[in-house]
Amino acid sequence: MSGHSKWNNIKRKKEKTDGAKAKIFTKIGRELAVAVKEGGSADPNANSKLKDCIAKAKAANVPNENIERIIKKAAGEGNADKYESITYEGYGPSGVAVIVETLTDSRNRTAGDVRHSFDKYGGNLGTSGCVSYLFEKKGVIVVNNEDGDLEEDTVMEQALDAGASDFIAEEEAFEIYTDPDDFSAVLEEMEKYGYEFLSAEVEQVPSTYVSIADEDTQLKMQKLLDSLEDNDDVQNVWHNWEDAE
Repeated sequence: MSGHSKWNNIKRKKEKTDGAKAKIFTKIGRELAVAVKEGGSADPNANSKLKDCIAKAKAANVPNENIERIIKKAAGEGNADKYESITYEGYGPSGVAVIVETLTDSRNRTAGDVRHSFDKYGGNLGTSGCVSYLFEKKGVIVVNNEDGDLEEDTVMEQALDAGASDFIAEEEAFEIYTDPDDFSAVLEEMEKYGYEFLSAEVEQVPSTYVSIADEDTQLKMQKLLDSLEDNDDVQNVWHNWEDAE
């Protein structure tokens, strides 16, 4: 499974500049604010979506004071920011399935921008449901093992005891999969061991994958992903291309 591992996608994103990191922080901040407003509570124990967003933020190294400030602001009165959650589905080059999750204050702007990215790089935007059946929501926790100091059997036993549904050992990381409802509980248990998490969130995980042999087509697919991820309105991009690194 290493060809389409979460670890490969993380390595690609880790190479982005500090400017891109600032954009990631902004996007996660927006997600936190929406979770507070939709959940009706700034208490993570009473708002499971907020709890999951906080876990994602911490894994992305968003400072705790930033997280607390965003939550307090969203919970207060007078915050006029209103974002709508819209999901787009489509196909990249070679029929790669792509799901684009957005939070936007302008449906028309976001739809136009997403469609432009697909059109520019050899893909096409589809209708709702055209590719989502190829994905399943799962909690995904990635433990850093770049130094090779962690014992696979130990981490796997801890993860499964915590309630994980699957465990995959990569060369420099361990991937832990959970049922979406079990994600927070499993993460809390794994946090007790002091591990460094490269990512931790509920994701759209593909059931099948598409490979691209042609280098020019690979480049187009990569540019499509980059274009979507660079869009301020786009929160997450999920796909089933197994060659992404």
